[in-house]
Amino acid sequence: MSGAPVSSSAQRPDGDSAPGAERPLSEAYALESAGAAFHALADTMPQIVWSTLPDGSHDYYNRHWYEFTGVPAGSTDGEGWAELFHPEDQPNAWENWRRSLETGEPYEVEYRLRHHSGEYQWMIGRALPIRGDDGQIERWIGTCTNVNEHKRVALLNQILGQELSHRIKNIFAIISGLVSLTARNNPGFSDIAQELLGRISALGRAHELVRPHSDRSRREIGDVTLLKLIERIFSFYPAYDEGRVRIEGGDLEIASSAATPMALLLHELATNAIKYGSLSVPGGTLTIKLVDLGNTMQLLWTESGAPKSEEEEIVPGFGSRLVDLAVRNQLGGSYTRAWKRDGLQLDVTIDKARIQAA
Repeated sequence: MSGAPVSSSAQRPDGDSAPGAERPLSEAYALESAGAAFHALADTMPQIVWSTLPDGSHDYYNRHWYEFTGVPAGSTDGEGWAELFHPEDQPNAWENWRRSLETGEPYEVEYRLRHHSGEYQWMIGRALPIRGDDGQIERWIGTCTNVNEHKRVALLNQILGQELSHRIKNIFAIISGLVSLTARNNPGFSDIAQELLGRISALGRAHELVRPHSDRSRREIGDVTLLKLIERIFSFYPAYDEGRVRIEGGDLEIASSAATPMALLLHELATNAIKYGSLSVPGGTLTIKLVDLGNTMQLLWTESGAPKSEEEEIVPGFGSRLVDLAVRNQLGGSYTRAWKRDGLQLDVTIDKARIQAA
């Protein structure tokens, strides 16, 4: 690219022009033929544009590179460009670049590039190989796109999200404190208060799972999935540690908007199982199975060893209405409930679009 323009006439191996028709030009050959026209085009692009030889040695930068970095023309040819990367980003940039040179895979990496003011700004560097007729790499063409403003806004949103999450956790704590204080001053409110505190606690655990995370906490938690939410809710019950709760089946990522109704649904079912169902006796067990049905997700709740066996013994109350509200209204699903010989069987079908993370 840095050399003189090459004639576009097709040549035979012996140097003579091929008679009758021209040989199709390779990408690299056509690029070299463009010469000054390519340089003019590269200078009009909003990104930094660069090219290298097959071994990765830089031999061309457009004017935006020199405007941004402020370095003298030609001073970053070869491998001199690396010194302009932030020291913390150089090892990763080198590793990715060497891998692309060895394999021919497209190059893409984020790094901080030093502006002529001395400030480091975030860039996304990308490059693709240009191959000749024989398939060999003859040149790499790359760009640097400034994403510093996007990074700044993303960081600001992350900080705001974490601050909002912290305030929500404080609100949960305040509400729990108010409920506990009211129960102490009104003994008749004690049973209701315990149920309410349980629901608030379930919401808090769901929020902790789906709240905005830092890069570090996101790596620790991983993907926020339905199975992980179920495990988070049940991990606070002794029956879970005793191995009497089995969770199995498929899985999918869960959106933050679905975490609240799912947490309330699971908490109400678990509370009833502990009070009246299979988890109220030492030998009772519970199996929760998730089945992916395409557009819907089926949750099968099966209790075994429960002391009650007749549906009419359980009078539907507020908890039942809460389950109905969560499944039908908030999750766009439906459910059937039946008491078998030794426990409750619940079949919940939920619209995957309501629970799946975008």
